[in-house]
Formats: sequence, structure tokens, C-alpha cells
Amino acid sequence: QVQLVESGGGLVQAGGSLRLSCAASGRTFSAYAMGWFRQAPGKEREFVAGISRTGYILSYKDSVKGRFTISRDNARNTVYLQMNSLKPEDTAIYYCAAVLAAPGASPMGGNQYDHWGQGTQVTVSS
Repeated sequence: QVQLVESGGGLVQAGGSLRLSCAASGRTFSAYAMGWFRQAPGKEREFVAGISRTGYILSYKDSVKGRFTISRDNARNTVYLQMNSLKPEDTAIYYCAAVLAAPGASPMGGNQYDHWGQGTQVTVSS
């Protein structure tokens, strides 16, 4: 079992940057593939970025490629999402998710994850 707590959200102007963090409890963090998802008002939850257990396999939603970077520090039980060149359409609640996975897996489907954080609000003003 793992518990996830996100932080780092806030209000930023378009073109600005934020770094989200997700701290995980437990001693087996390195056994989990991790993902970031987001949900904007009135819209379905969508995949943003994923990272494999070792951090070597990364996956991104097309619209964030080149702007967002996912990374993890297994020694600190933390996964990060660095968000640069933010746009108003990036406004959403951002959720961290985890799933026990094979070393090379970086799932992109929300239904593939079984542990979720409470979310952190990101608001990008124009």
C-alpha cells in the first residue's frame, strides 16, 4: 500500500513555471510506476505524464511534450512534474498516481493506476 500527497500547485501567469511534487509513503516506492493526471472543470481526467520504476521510461501527453518533464527520486520517495511555458489550458487539478508495475512499464491509462493522491490545483492566468 502507498499513500500519495501532492504539493506545489498555485496561480501562475501564462509562460510561467511550476514544479509539482508527489511524496509517497511506504518502503517500496521503487516498485511503482508513477503518473500525473489532470482534470479541468467539466472535463474528463486525462493523462499528462508517466515514469517507469527506474525512471528510464517516460511518456507524455502530446500537448505537454517539450514543456513538462516528469522525474523521480527513489531515495526520497518522490515524483516531480516540472511544468514550463504554462498555458491557460493547463489549468486543472493535478493528481499523482501509482501502480505496482514491471520495470519497463509506464502506463498511460487512468484505470491502470490504483493509488491516487488528493490533487493540487494549478491555475494559469492569461
